[in-house]
Amino acid sequence: MNGIEQALIGGVDGGTAILLPGLGELVSQRSGVVNLGTEGCMLAGALASYAAAVDFHSAWVGVVIGMLAGSLCGGLHAWLVVKRKADQLASGLVIWFLALGVTSVFGSSFINKSVPPIAIWKIPLLGSIPWVGRILFDHDGLVYLSFVLVAAVWFLLYRTRMGLTLRATGERPEVVAATGGHPDRVKFLAVMLGAGLAGIGGAQLSVGYVDNWFNDMTNGYGFVAVAVVLFAAWRPVTVFLGSMMFGVALAAASVIQAHGIAVNQYLLDSLPYVITLIALVAFSRRGSSQAPEGLSKALTSSG
Repeated sequence: MNGIEQALIGGVDGGTAILLPGLGELVSQRSGVVNLGTEGCMLAGALASYAAAVDFHSAWVGVVIGMLAGSLCGGLHAWLVVKRKADQLASGLVIWFLALGVTSVFGSSFINKSVPPIAIWKIPLLGSIPWVGRILFDHDGLVYLSFVLVAAVWFLLYRTRMGLTLRATGERPEVVAATGGHPDRVKFLAVMLGAGLAGIGGAQLSVGYVDNWFNDMTNGYGFVAVAVVLFAAWRPVTVFLGSMMFGVALAAASVIQAHGIAVNQYLLDSLPYVITLIALVAFSRRGSSQAPEGLSKALTSSG
């Protein structure tokens, strides 16, 4: 297996850990709420899924528990932002710091514990396609789930009444309220759903991709997911492409190091945060015309 193929295969696995929270953040932002605490939701999901997998000897039980842990973090963010009208960016950062501290304390006892990994499933016929099959169709179940979720989120947003209400809440919540809707309830549920997907993304890292737990293991993936949504202009398919692109870029750095080419580790560690800053700057320049109106107003007031 050459270096390019290694980077592409690792990019799909790592990109899935960005895609899942990215889709969740897309749903949240479509309702008018940005969650910089996505990183914290991923951390909570990563530890909870790993701990559950250790205790119940089942990676899939761990995935469900990880989703619930992420949703719990999202519920706290939604309560602060929607109910208490807290600043969205500040609340998200509080969620991140809180999750970072809690997982560092409680996660120390799970370091180097063995868990049953999510089985790799090679899709018949498709997995046998030369080169492409190995890259796209020889992964664990969460990778395939993320592919399905791209189509599901697109269908939800653009082909269902629920999606129409969600998008309308992100644009003009007062109009939704005037027609008998409940914009605060929509935002609350959207944030919790998005955070739940971030929790699954954390599970993909701990019991799927890495098969291990260590402190701060998400290493900025949640921030990259937020950046991908901004770059993708809130479109599910583009979020998929952007996630895979960032996944390949991050995997390529490891492959380069494995092949004896020196890359400064501190530079690699800072990459997710640099990407996020660039995305926020780009959003500030073009966001008023492309972002959901409610989201644009919230971020403008935060700035």
